Amino acid sequence: MSARVDRIVTSGVFALDGGEWEVDNNVWIVGDDSECLVIDAPHEADAIAAAVGGRTVTAIACTHAHNDHINAAVELASYVGAPILLNPADQVLWEQVYGSRPPDGTLEDGQELRVAGVSLQVLATPGHAPGAVCFYAPELGALFSGDTLFSGGPGATGRSYSDFPTIISSIRERLLSLPPETVVYTGHGDTTTIGDEAPHLQEWIDRGH
Repeated sequence: MSARVDRIVTSGVFALDGGEWEVDNNVWIVGDDSECLVIDAPHEADAIAAAVGGRTVTAIACTHAHNDHINAAVELASYVGAPILLNPADQVLWEQVYGSRPPDGTLEDGQELRVAGVSLQVLATPGHAPGAVCFYAPELGALFSGDTLFSGGPGATGRSYSDFPTIISSIRERLLSLPPETVVYTGHGDTTTIGDEAPHLQEWIDRGH
């Protein structure tokens, strides 16, 4: 069976800089009936494991290390026996959740993850977090953008370890050059496409979003 993209939504608390916010997170599961890759592991390990079912999980790939994207990762890994992968530039955020317990492997720009016959290319897209990455699956016409790009604009950059000019550069240089029909599977909220977001880059810059 060919690879597909499944979504579940988990709910919990995003905590940073002394503040807490209730959030709903998208969890993307890429694979077929026998194996899959989990993108982000927020809040509810049991729910994610249930969505995986009996499939082999090749990896838990984290778009970044804000707590609301990784706080179920270690528990999920213990359930499914998969390595947790993270860009090392987000180690400072990882340690806020897990202390000295390291991720199991790294995600580097240009790295390729393969699952169910398709390739996911790792694109380094710092800005929302220093180690933020996106995953581009050309065979699926899909980009998994984490909190770098949403329907309506870039991810937030008003908190520690984030930077607005950097996220704008990441989006301009790494994402908007992808085919316009590419579906963007975001970390929160609705999907969009590269073609829908590309025309608004200057608007985002002008309002310092």
